[in-house]
Amino acid sequence: MTSPNPAAKRSLAQRISGERIVLALAAPVLAVVLSVAICSVLLATSGKNPFDAWNVMITYATKSDGQVLILNRATTYYLAAAAAAFGFRMNLFNIGVEGQYRIAALFAAFVGSQIDLPAIIQIPLLLVVAMLVGGLYASVAGLLKVYRGVSEVISTIMLNSISVAIVGLLLVPGIFAPKASGTSNSIQTDPVSDSSHFFSIPTAGGDLWGFIFVAALVGVLFQFTLTRTRFGFDLRATGRSESAATASGVNVKRMVIISMAVSGAIAGLIGLPELLQNSYYYGQSFQSGLGFLGIAIALLGRNSPIGMAFAALLFAFLDSTGSQLPLQGGFPFEIVAVMQGTIVICVVVAYELVRRYGLKRQQQKVGAQLAAQLAATEKKEVSA
Repeated sequence: MTSPNPAAKRSLAQRISGERIVLALAAPVLAVVLSVAICSVLLATSGKNPFDAWNVMITYATKSDGQVLILNRATTYYLAAAAAAFGFRMNLFNIGVEGQYRIAALFAAFVGSQIDLPAIIQIPLLLVVAMLVGGLYASVAGLLKVYRGVSEVISTIMLNSISVAIVGLLLVPGIFAPKASGTSNSIQTDPVSDSSHFFSIPTAGGDLWGFIFVAALVGVLFQFTLTRTRFGFDLRATGRSESAATASGVNVKRMVIISMAVSGAIAGLIGLPELLQNSYYYGQSFQSGLGFLGIAIALLGRNSPIGMAFAALLFAFLDSTGSQLPLQGGFPFEIVAVMQGTIVICVVVAYELVRRYGLKRQQQKVGAQLAAQLAATEKKEVSA
């Protein structure tokens, strides 16, 4: 039996590659479509016209100020997703991103308020402080898993609660917050020095945060580490099968600790865009919930740097444009939270549907190839 010519092989490879791309995109697209359909039904049930709501959101997103707000929020969301995804690629469920970034932001705010160095030194110092604090706090869960067999899910959830107590313990007048003066009940750190302010890009719609370049760099390093380094290979191998990784000489315990530390270090960056480009201090009203939102974005983006970028933009679009719904038409702002939740649920359903379809397609291809080989063999026997 003659083997296929090179052109036929290339054509087959292109078809397979194209089909993989379609299947990879099908799940998130299907999830978004299902979520839009569900939210439209809910809006219609509540007596609101869903098309008017989508029109308000899309119109705001086309304005320059809306676009800047979306990009700024997407920057923070992307960092949160990258922190969660790094652990996921190791098959580690770092649920403690929330606590890690809040403690890291608190320490960075305190250091930034106490030290005033030239910006070229000050800003890298704060980045290092935040990443170091986040990495050390996350490594506690890694050590517990390695040496005591404690599930990282349980330990990171508990560490989230502990982080709230730590912040409450340190963010008091006379420690990380200045001593109370006057009648103000607001408790917060001193503002960070002017040299701590990260640069912004002036646009027609407002200031675009320069931290977007840091987020892009994190994505590039994320992809490079996973696909072009020995550490990334060991990480992916350990995530797929610890026993196989051990047999190939990988120190699984060390990989668990390092992966948790790196995930926490990325988490340490999450609060810095808000700290260094907007509020300039850490207080009781500092933005919360980003860690859990990052998990949803990482899930939607399938732990891929590019996929997470689109997912971060989608969630930023929903948050930014959703704020206009109560102002224009009296739409309930809660519909945005409903949409985000349904997207996460629909992602799970859509991925399972696409996985089953892909498995069925593979079985059909294998069956067709075996049938073709059998027919060719029988034809050859008959001709002989």
